[in-house]
Amino acid sequence: MASLVSSPHTLAPFSSHHHRLHHSPNLPTLRFPRPIKPKPNHSLRCSVSIEKEVPETERPFTFLRDSDDTTQSSSVRARFETMIRAAQDSVCEAIEAVENGPKFREDVWSRPGGGGGISRVLQDGNVFEKAGVNVSVVYGVMPPEAYRAAKGSASDQKPGPVPFFAAGVSSVLHPKNPFAPTLHFNYRYFETDAPKDVPGAPRQWWFGGGTDFTPAYIFEDDVKHFHSIQKQACDKFDPSFYPKFKKWCDDYFYIKHRDERRGLGGIFFDDLNDYDQEMLLAFSTECANSVVPAYIPIVEKRKDMEFTEQHKAWQQLRRGRYVEFNLVYDRGTTFGLKTGGRIESILVSLPLSARWEYDHKPEEGTEEWKLLDACINPKEWI
Repeated sequence: MASLVSSPHTLAPFSSHHHRLHHSPNLPTLRFPRPIKPKPNHSLRCSVSIEKEVPETERPFTFLRDSDDTTQSSSVRARFETMIRAAQDSVCEAIEAVENGPKFREDVWSRPGGGGGISRVLQDGNVFEKAGVNVSVVYGVMPPEAYRAAKGSASDQKPGPVPFFAAGVSSVLHPKNPFAPTLHFNYRYFETDAPKDVPGAPRQWWFGGGTDFTPAYIFEDDVKHFHSIQKQACDKFDPSFYPKFKKWCDDYFYIKHRDERRGLGGIFFDDLNDYDQEMLLAFSTECANSVVPAYIPIVEKRKDMEFTEQHKAWQQLRRGRYVEFNLVYDRGTTFGLKTGGRIESILVSLPLSARWEYDHKPEEGTEEWKLLDACINPKEWI
């Protein structure tokens, strides 16, 4: 997988001006004592126990440890891994069908003590600028601050390092055409064992995930189609799910420093363990299976539309918002960074390019303004 931080296309600000500071000969030179170099703080990384990943040449049957129950149907860990790997396959097959030629690059990795993952990335395709679809199974011990990042609660204190298991599928799809929307989905299962200094405490588990939709331009038929598929998946389990998880999505993907949402929403849920475990596993599976019918018909409809440089520039500005949210607020990203996860997989959600313009404000009444207004004031689409 190409390094996101070394690519010349990464997060390019598209500035056409270069400014240099020149020293004035009329100003006195000020000299300061050499600063004392602070010692690096390794306490966070040293308190996290996740082994370094090892590249693999082929996919294993399972990334679970031998001690996990992989034969009995009662193993939620095993069935969730099977589900996320099937979801990765189906989404990648659908993307490659749309691309009609370009294929995903695949990296398989494992860790000696158990766990691993499969990262698939397609870059500079015919239709997609960048498409990433990852699965991972992780065993480790996290510090209290990483636990709070995973739980999203500063008040939920754990007294010491927390052993955990996590498995999930995560994907971000960035099309080239500015009229084709970006899509993100993530479905995950998490367990924590008793902290080392609180032996005998009960194991905790929860499900999380969602699918959300980030267009640069609004086509109401597309937005209604996308939200209808989310509602259909939710209604099969509980009619309260869609309105509750739709609002949760609007609230979660909120860029506080911009006072706007990242996109036009979808569904989002986290820390979900107040329903039957089997029901939540089936619900997560249904949501993951809904990704292709919710998204691919929209891409097929929009991928060949003609566009101007102005349309592309607006798409790049909205990609900038995407980057801001992911690096500042996204719990999955912050959890991965705090637990020493595989950096290329963590940052695969970032686009190849994005744009920031100083004090950019679209003219009221334009299509760009309509999108921004919908991000500031979330709507009920169905």
